[in-house]
Amino acid sequence: METLMERAMATTSKDKTTLTEKKQRASVTQNDPRWAALVARDKNIDGTFFYSVKTTGVYCRPSCSARLARPENISFHNSCAEAERAGFRPCKRCQPNTQALHEKNAALVANACRFIETSEDSPSLADLAERANLSTYHFHRMFKQVTGLTPKQYTNAHRNNRVRAQLTEGSSVTDAIIGAGYNSNSRFYEKSNAVLGMTPTRYREGGQKIDIHFAVGECSLGAILVAQSAQGICAILLDDDPQVLVRDLQDRFPHASLIGGDKNFEKLIATVIGFVEAPALGLELPLDVRGTAFQQRVWQALREIPAGQTASYTDIANRIGSPKAVRAVAGACAANAIAVAIPCHRVVRNDGGISGYRWGVERKRTLLEKESRNRETPQ
Repeated sequence: METLMERAMATTSKDKTTLTEKKQRASVTQNDPRWAALVARDKNIDGTFFYSVKTTGVYCRPSCSARLARPENISFHNSCAEAERAGFRPCKRCQPNTQALHEKNAALVANACRFIETSEDSPSLADLAERANLSTYHFHRMFKQVTGLTPKQYTNAHRNNRVRAQLTEGSSVTDAIIGAGYNSNSRFYEKSNAVLGMTPTRYREGGQKIDIHFAVGECSLGAILVAQSAQGICAILLDDDPQVLVRDLQDRFPHASLIGGDKNFEKLIATVIGFVEAPALGLELPLDVRGTAFQQRVWQALREIPAGQTASYTDIANRIGSPKAVRAVAGACAANAIAVAIPCHRVVRNDGGISGYRWGVERKRTLLEKESRNRETPQ
């Protein structure tokens, strides 16, 4: 006969075995890269995988708002069909086997964008909302959440891109303006400098008759080129080879009059180099910023990051009111042609790691280290 002591020892041994198995299952789950996305309830990765919960018998999408189960009870699946073959049923809360709400919204906005791009005239907010079968308030909020722009900003940006494209192709100024959806030349000319950085005629001629002063110097990051138009600094470029920088500037303004060797202008490049070496000096310079409405919003957010601090691409997307536009934010950072003055080097990955930089990761690391040391030094 089994004694009471033997029975108790067997139970204890079984409990220890069960506890060890739970720890092992939990470890497997927590070491899976999908676990971090699940904990973050990241809607952006919905559809890339699903997870099931052993204790409830259901499977969910990663963004499900249900209370997070213990890791030892969670398994990951590549598809709904895989989860259902394993014996799990879809969660009634997040409905993983149906299209997610944010996916539906994205599809509606994509249709609206195509309608804007193919319309001869600029559609009104009411027209766009009616096509989406939504109120103007809800459509406006949804459109901005998905694209990072209001419908009007998107429409204006598209019209401006059409003007640029037609002028580049050689269309007459009037044809380009009317073809882009502007009702009159005067309305466009009122904002042409902001849109093109110059008059439409000069833009069509590739910047001809525009004077751009520039100078090349040396700093701890290598060669540096600073260029300035009548509106302000239009380029700060970095490279190891000064000739590469000059060719880059020529490609940007193929018909402009590039003026180098100006002793007065060389004082300006000294100011920029001083800022690179000692960020606490600050850099208060007028900028000639050329980009889309979205890019300009991102670049303005970058200029608000204090020296010695960093922000993630997700942080910037949230700051400009477009939490879904993380990839677009990264694209805007990559498109920035005014180094240090528009500090895209202060944007890092969510985990704090240093990611790509237009002028090289090592330069980015050096800039951040300089700013960090400067911040820690007592003033």
